[in-house]
Amino acid sequence: MPKSKIVLSSSRDIPFDKLVLSQANVRRIKAGVSIDELAEDIARRTLLQSLTVRPVVDAAGHETGMFEVPAGGRRYRALELLVKQKRLAKDAPIPCVVRTEGLAEEDSLAENVQRAPLHPLDQFRAFQALREKGQSEEEIAAAFFVSVAVVRQRLRLAAVSPRLLDIYADDGMTLDQLMAFTVNPDHERQEQVFERLRTSYARDPHQIRRMLTEGAVRASDKRAQYLGLDAYVEAGGMILRDLFQADEGGWLQNATLLDRLVSEKLEREAEAIRAEGWKWIEVGIDFPYGHTFGLRRISGEQPPLTPEQEAAKAALEAEYDQIEGEFGDGEDFTEEADQRLSEIETALAEIDARPEVFEADEKGHAGAFVSLDTCGRLKVERGFVRPEDEPPVEEPASGEAEGEADQVDGESPETGSAAPADEPEEDDGLKPLPDRLVTELTAHRTVALRNAIGEDPSVAYLAVLHAFVLRLFYTYGSDSCLEVEAKSSMFGAQAPGLADTPAAQTIDARHEAWRSQLPKDSRDLWDGLIGLDTDSREALFAHCVGLTVNAVQEPWNRRPRAIAHADRLAQAVKLDMVAAGWRPTVDTFFGRVTKARILAAVREACGEAQAQLIDHLKKDDMAAKAEEAMADSGWLPEPLRTPGGAPQAEMAPDDVEAIVESQVIAAE
Repeated sequence: MPKSKIVLSSSRDIPFDKLVLSQANVRRIKAGVSIDELAEDIARRTLLQSLTVRPVVDAAGHETGMFEVPAGGRRYRALELLVKQKRLAKDAPIPCVVRTEGLAEEDSLAENVQRAPLHPLDQFRAFQALREKGQSEEEIAAAFFVSVAVVRQRLRLAAVSPRLLDIYADDGMTLDQLMAFTVNPDHERQEQVFERLRTSYARDPHQIRRMLTEGAVRASDKRAQYLGLDAYVEAGGMILRDLFQADEGGWLQNATLLDRLVSEKLEREAEAIRAEGWKWIEVGIDFPYGHTFGLRRISGEQPPLTPEQEAAKAALEAEYDQIEGEFGDGEDFTEEADQRLSEIETALAEIDARPEVFEADEKGHAGAFVSLDTCGRLKVERGFVRPEDEPPVEEPASGEAEGEADQVDGESPETGSAAPADEPEEDDGLKPLPDRLVTELTAHRTVALRNAIGEDPSVAYLAVLHAFVLRLFYTYGSDSCLEVEAKSSMFGAQAPGLADTPAAQTIDARHEAWRSQLPKDSRDLWDGLIGLDTDSREALFAHCVGLTVNAVQEPWNRRPRAIAHADRLAQAVKLDMVAAGWRPTVDTFFGRVTKARILAAVREACGEAQAQLIDHLKKDDMAAKAEEAMADSGWLPEPLRTPGGAPQAEMAPDDVEAIVESQVIAAE
């Protein structure tokens, strides 16, 4: 017997005022688009889906002419809102599917459960199709009640490599991973990164972003800050942006172009510095740490404020006091007030930091370095004299010149024979003392002076400080009779980026502050040091001694006793490299050691469980995971630890064996 054909429920238009909401609707919790937004969508596109209704019957089972809505309650409420707003007639015909079989609850449940949600990729591609048909991002956002930023995100996702989109559609990657691939629009590059990740267990979004931005320059980099993103883009540079995470302005993809543009701008600004009359100018994006060591720095005078600058400074200070007075009751500063105070402080600092004025003859044998500071601002270091440019020292006029005329190389000008050095010829004229006698006399004086200073700690302290300051600020070590040399080694080549560390910046700022306080002429230094109070003298002494510390371990210069002394100093000052700003990262540590070392570090800082989570990874992935896991651990490698600080965890024998084995392999 043949099966009967399926008969679908009938559909008809029913006036809205003949419809009522059914209590059998299973949807009780609000979710998705709001009623207001749905009403606006219906007003824009009309009703796209019919209501499911059932006839309302009386006690006798007869239809009353009214219909209840068990499925489509949100659409009913949206239509009801349009009627209340008088945008829809109360008897407007509403397309409905009339059901009589089964239960009303069954209709409501089936409509909601059997409805398949739209795959996100379908929405991305739908937005892309609308954009290709001429709709703007703003129009799409208005039509679907989302922000413009959401539309841009969806369009960026739809623009990922078609191959990767197909993999995402087949559940081959997560939405978060797909978002990470949008950082770089280059489809070929996206696919290369995906291939590298296919054999890796680490497919975290941050790892994808890191690989896609390799070789790019952060917008927060000092070069980008100095040049400006607009100038970079105008020159044809491309900026990679992440629409799904805070990216601090993105990544500048063409580092070569950026360096060229920055160098050209620096050269243009250096022309104004050259016009000041310096003998030489060196220009660079940055210079190695300690590039000025060994150069004498001349001092200039800061020019007085002009009337305009004085008026501007007074106005800024008055405004600053006014803003602070408004919040004098302890109330929190508003965002606008806080920003304005910051602007005033910057403006006042610029007025106070006006360049020094130097003597024209001094500039004739000195030069300047033009570079960028860590914040991307122009940095000009003026007044450095190279040793070869030092002016000749004028010998004081004395009777020695006369003696030199009478005797050349110990020979008598009359006979050409050697004259006894300690038995000058008798003469009515006053002759200079013989060299040998002077040597003997000054030897006696030196011994007596050594003894006297040895019995006067205050003068001894001042003499050493004088010698140190001469060497470290004036490079005139020969101006002191003490055979004490303050040698200050620089380590720019050993540790790139050292000048940007907090410790180096603090040293440089302190050095510059002292330089501005010291006498311009080294011959006035002794009196200047005597004029300092005890605290200032000790602070200057500590600064000079600190500059002489060298605790660098180098393979060609092993100094075990000196390094042991450095440990004692670190204990004495309670040195904490974590507080000093050092953190273990891929660049500073994990990317430079073996896998066994990485695991040992993670095990020591985070425990065995964390080490086991990454022990199967490849080297690059393991290093990245270790950096993430140990970001705030306070862990330090052995060379950075201060004896007596946090104890170093003992490594298991297997770990030690693995480290030794890896080092042997590396050596081979």
